Amino acid sequence: MEAFTKMKHKFLDLVEENKLGAVPIQVSVRGLTPEEAIGTPENRDYPLVKGRERLLEAEILGSRGQAFTDTPGNFSGTLKAVALLQLTDNRSRAVFIAALNALMRHLGLIEKTIHCKDASPPLCASDLVKHVQKNFGNPRVAMIGFQPRMAQALDKTFALRVMDLDEDNIGQTKSGVLIEGPDQTRKNIAWCDLALVTGSTVVNGTVDELLSSKPTLFFGVTIAGPAVLLGLNRYCPYGS
Repeated sequence: MEAFTKMKHKFLDLVEENKLGAVPIQVSVRGLTPEEAIGTPENRDYPLVKGRERLLEAEILGSRGQAFTDTPGNFSGTLKAVALLQLTDNRSRAVFIAALNALMRHLGLIEKTIHCKDASPPLCASDLVKHVQKNFGNPRVAMIGFQPRMAQALDKTFALRVMDLDEDNIGQTKSGVLIEGPDQTRKNIAWCDLALVTGSTVVNGTVDELLSSKPTLFFGVTIAGPAVLLGLNRYCPYGS
């Protein structure tokens, strides 16, 4: 968990540099309902709507940060308590990342830490095609973490392979694309010119193995703070 070791050290550095360690600052983390997280989009096939994932939201000194997880849970404690989390499971990592995002948002180090809603996801997907063309040309894309509107948009323009952890998706054709399992990740990264990776990988503990030599673009609100701390490329134009 090299990435988390770095992030934990940098989290502590931020607390110390900003003289927040001596102040009993409360961190509140709660799971959002699908409507709170993504509103009422026209399509209902998003993991948030289906209940396969939840969005945790942390609040620190009035600033909010979010993180996706498949094991939601509430948390209430101090910044010191967040720093002492062992980060050995998805729930604790999601709490840590949501809190990290809220803290960095409060300090003005990041923006777009709140998930987009309603009609924004299809717009995000359409703009993603333009972003990839502008920055990467006409690559073969390996998408890690199925996002239906993004997959649908990308498949119209690029050679695309998609992998997901959701067993209900694996082996199915969704949004016109066959969804493969995580056992195909290494093969598909070797095949691709661009790895497009969900920020949720920073919570489920797989991010280290995805930091390959291939150009990589992470998407979503979860990766907001980690992208800055770890020097990763991030795409999230419609977050707030």
